[in-house]
Amino acid sequence: MQTRASVHLWKSENRSGVIGNVREQCCSRGGARILRVIHTSTLKLRYLSLPLAILLVVQALTPLSFGQRRVSRNGAHSSAEREAFTAADRRLVERAIGQTCAERTRDPSSSMAIDEMQARPSLPVGHPDAVAGLRRAERVLPSTRRLVTSTIVELAKEYDLYGTAGARSRVDAANARVEAVRRVKPDVDSRDNASVLLREPRTIEFGTIFLAGLRSDEAMISVLAHELTHIASGQADSLRPLFRAIARRAATRTGLRIQGQRAEELSCDLVGMMAARQFIKETPGWEPLPRRLARAVEHNCVDDDASDEDHLSPRSTIRALFALDVSLATEVLTDGTTGWLMLPQPATIAAKTGQLS
Repeated sequence: MQTRASVHLWKSENRSGVIGNVREQCCSRGGARILRVIHTSTLKLRYLSLPLAILLVVQALTPLSFGQRRVSRNGAHSSAEREAFTAADRRLVERAIGQTCAERTRDPSSSMAIDEMQARPSLPVGHPDAVAGLRRAERVLPSTRRLVTSTIVELAKEYDLYGTAGARSRVDAANARVEAVRRVKPDVDSRDNASVLLREPRTIEFGTIFLAGLRSDEAMISVLAHELTHIASGQADSLRPLFRAIARRAATRTGLRIQGQRAEELSCDLVGMMAARQFIKETPGWEPLPRRLARAVEHNCVDDDASDEDHLSPRSTIRALFALDVSLATEVLTDGTTGWLMLPQPATIAAKTGQLS
C-alpha cells in the first residue's frame, strides 16, 4: 500500500514531463473512497389529547422553559458563536493575506514560495543551504513534537472531540505516535516536498530544496508540524473526525470545497500554523510579530496558484487558515510594537518594499 504523505500543496509537471504527486495517499485505503452514511429520522405525528397538546404548546412558547435552554459549561461557546463569521471578518482575512505576502518580500529570512522552489534545480544533500536546513529541522524537532501534541489536544477540545474516554484515548494514541518521531532524513528526489511513510512513522523525509527554502525556525516548525499531524492520525485515521470538523468550519466560512483528503491537508496546515504561533509566544525576540507569523504560511504566496483534488491551492490555503482563526489574521495586521491594527495603503507598501508594482 502506498502511504507517502506530502505537505506540498500542489505539484506541477516535473522535468521529465510526468505529473508528480508525491502524496500517494497516506490516508486512502487502496484508493477506495470512504463514505459516511447519515441516518435521518422522520417526525411521526400522533394524536394528542387536547390538554396535553395545550401544555406542549405552552412549553414551546415559554422563553424560560428549561427544555429550551442550554447552559454552557466551563466557559465553552455555543456552536453558533463558534461558527460566526462576518463580512468584516472576510475583509480582515483578505487584508491579512496581502500583508503576509508583502512581508515575505522584505524579510531576509523569508521562505521561498512553492512555485519558486519547483523552478529550482535539484540540490545535493551536501549543499550548504540543504545542510543548514537539515540542522535547523533537527534542532527544532523536539520542540515541534511538544507543540503538536498540545495543539491537537487544544483543537480536540475546541471542536468538542475530547469529552469522552474514547475520544481522549484516540488523542492520546495520536500524540504517542508524534512523540515517537526522531529523525529528519534529507532526500534529493523529494525536491520541494516533505513526506512520511505511515508504515515507518519515525522519520520525516525532507526534500533538499524544501530544506533550503525554509529559512526560519517558524517556517520549519509549521512544515514539521504538518507532517507530524499526518503521523498522529496514522494508518487508522484516528483524527479523521477532527479533520472533518475543521473542514466543515473552513468551508462554511470561505465557500471552498474542502472534502476528502483536502480536509486532512488543511487540518495539518492548521496545526502547523498554531504550533508556529505558540513557538513565537514562547521565544520572544526583536523581530516584529507580523513578520514572524507570516513565516508560518508565506511559502504559499505563489504566483501560479494551482490546486488539485487532494489540496487547496496555496493562496486558498492561507485564506482558509486565517478564516479558521481570525485572531491570527488580526495579529498579522498589527504594527508589531504598539499592537494597533495597520491600515495598509498599496502605495505605502510599495514605497516601503521597493519591490511591488
